[in-house]
Amino acid sequence: MSSEIIVSRPYYDSIAAAQGDQKKSPPLEQDIPQLSSGSVTAGYRSAKYTPAEWFSNYQTIIEQAGTNHHKAQNIQQKSRTLSQDTEAAALKTQAEGTRLLGERLQEIHYWKSELQRHIEHLQADTESLLMLKKRLERALDSTETPYAIATDNLTCRARRLGAELVRDIVEEELLKEVNLIRSIQALLEKTAAQIVAQIKRNREAQQTLEMDWSDKCQAYSFDDASGRHSNMSPDTQLHPSSATMQEQVSNPSSWTQFTQDNLSKALQEEQATNNLRMLVEQMLQDITDDLRVQCTSVDRAFSLHCEDLIEAKTQLEIKLAQTLEQIGSQERNIEALQQAIHNKEAPLRVAQSRLYLRSLRPNMELCRDQPQLSLEAEVKQIDATLESLKQKLSEARSSLSHLEESRMALQKDINCKTHSLFIGREKCMTYRKRYPTISALSGY
Repeated sequence: MSSEIIVSRPYYDSIAAAQGDQKKSPPLEQDIPQLSSGSVTAGYRSAKYTPAEWFSNYQTIIEQAGTNHHKAQNIQQKSRTLSQDTEAAALKTQAEGTRLLGERLQEIHYWKSELQRHIEHLQADTESLLMLKKRLERALDSTETPYAIATDNLTCRARRLGAELVRDIVEEELLKEVNLIRSIQALLEKTAAQIVAQIKRNREAQQTLEMDWSDKCQAYSFDDASGRHSNMSPDTQLHPSSATMQEQVSNPSSWTQFTQDNLSKALQEEQATNNLRMLVEQMLQDITDDLRVQCTSVDRAFSLHCEDLIEAKTQLEIKLAQTLEQIGSQERNIEALQQAIHNKEAPLRVAQSRLYLRSLRPNMELCRDQPQLSLEAEVKQIDATLESLKQKLSEARSSLSHLEESRMALQKDINCKTHSLFIGREKCMTYRKRYPTISALSGY
């Protein structure tokens, strides 16, 4: 049996070690017993404690146990206080968080409602613009009929005859109508392009609002679920990384400003849509009024022109009747003159025969006696009468020729005016009855 030396264990504070304050404690100042040569030689353990050391060790253990007990009670008291404080603080913080989540839900709901309201407004505005665009297209199509009528009237009136082919008030009104319709068609096409551009802007603004509204719906759902969580909720779990600051997060002011900017843009487009709609409505009303006023002007010009044609034609027909009467009278006059000339041939033959026979008298019997002078005077008178009758006959024939020319001119002019009247009244005015109604010109 080997001999061993018994030494004391170093002091170790288990509480301090648990708190992380363990330091090397100095060894107990105990004297290592000296070896006894006699004990060693006797074969027993010689390194034993003395009674003083035993008592000192006992007292140290008692004191250490008391100290540890006191510290344990102190820690327990502080732990209970800390637990109560932290539990109260946690409940308060949780209640504050729930309240803030409720306020946040109300704020999100408000902005979500505003977004929804403006989305519905933009959608309604877009639908109204689409209907207005269809009205413009129908109005543009309806202008094709007045344009075809006006151009057909001009084409028909270009087929007038003779002096009737004149640039009168009717043609000027028709040209004004054609130019008006062309300008209206260009204006309608330009306005339709503006409506298409406004519809595009409305849809872009609506898409922006819908994306913002969708994000807020998700945020509302998440915050609502967060507000419903409690300490008794079974679906909660630890997410250590959720408390770290996320990148590219907004602050309350930028979050509000983002939605306000979107709503401001939407409001701007709504106002632009309203202004454009009012402008188009007024424009369609003005276009309809202008076309109807010009149509009335053309119809009035046609009516006045037809009245002038009828009056002129009536006067020409009266003059033609008078001319025909004069022609008949002149023809009878010519026949009478010719008969008168023919009737003078017998007396002339008689007088000339008498003179011829008397010129055969012989010698002194060939005397210019009174019968001779009478016969010579009779022949001269008949020759003068015949010359006068032939002169009148020539004049009558010349007058008859002029009357025939007047008759032909009158008949030709009557035919021209009849043709012009047929074009104006039967072709043009009848075709103009197909002019579109006010509702059709307004796009309905």
